[in-house]
Amino acid sequence: MTAAISIQNLSKSYGRFRALENVTFDIQPGEFFGLLGPNGAGKTTTIRIITGLANYQKGRVSVFGHDVRKEYRESRALVGLAPQEFNFDPFLSVEQILTFEGGYFGLPWTESKKRTHAMMDLFDLSDKRRDGYKKLSGGMKRRLLIARALMHRPRILILDEPTAGVDLELRHFLWSFFRKINQEGTTIVLTTHYLEEAEKLCGRIGVIHKGSLAALDTTESLIRKISGDQVELYLKNRLTILPSEITEVPVLIEADGKKIRFEEKGEAVNRVLKGLHKHGIEVDRIDVRRPTLEDAFMQLTKKNTNP
Repeated sequence: MTAAISIQNLSKSYGRFRALENVTFDIQPGEFFGLLGPNGAGKTTTIRIITGLANYQKGRVSVFGHDVRKEYRESRALVGLAPQEFNFDPFLSVEQILTFEGGYFGLPWTESKKRTHAMMDLFDLSDKRRDGYKKLSGGMKRRLLIARALMHRPRILILDEPTAGVDLELRHFLWSFFRKINQEGTTIVLTTHYLEEAEKLCGRIGVIHKGSLAALDTTESLIRKISGDQVELYLKNRLTILPSEITEVPVLIEADGKKIRFEEKGEAVNRVLKGLHKHGIEVDRIDVRRPTLEDAFMQLTKKNTNP
């Protein structure tokens, strides 16, 4: 199967600064893929290269088999981009922004107008169709960015921080919408600093750190590789010294000895509970916290970060 996006040994420099270093990964058709990383990691540079907005020194990038440099028109027509920054023409109305976008991608005028009205209805922008984008709220501007990206019915939708600054109601509407079009076959690439968003939506995650690919795996596997469930025991008695029976378990004593925390591995819970019971230390409550994508992300990006 031809990859929706194929990136092979991609390197990109700005002068002496190396933005990307031998980055390689594929995104398959129909995936909901998360591209994560700290600010300055190389995410935006990668997106700019995929969409032909930036050149590169080494490697190969293709969209459904079309080289993004040699076959720019063919590759770009397959991608819809909703950038993080608002980059609308300030002299155009909402309706004109959408209609002209359709024209840029070769839609006949009548079809572009029809598509425009469908997008305005879908994203609740019809009442604002004659307004310039500066009159729109932040949430409406986000809706307009996504509507514009979908005007030419792209096979791939790239979302760069699509819910930044929006309210909770709109965020959940967008999540549902993204899931729906992904289930209908649209390949989606998401960058976001809301790691809960990536965890809820993405089937697979690529983490870029300092220009290199630090991790690439399914969301669930990525989380599980980093750490197991975190177990917290709240004690009725104050614990000052760990019983000898559980010293082999890496246990943290917190809250002045009224709470202990450790990672569930093997028979850790059973060993800890038996050891506490043997020494007459009663447990008031047990909490188990599943590791999150945020935990995994923090550990991955800390590995090569100098203090």
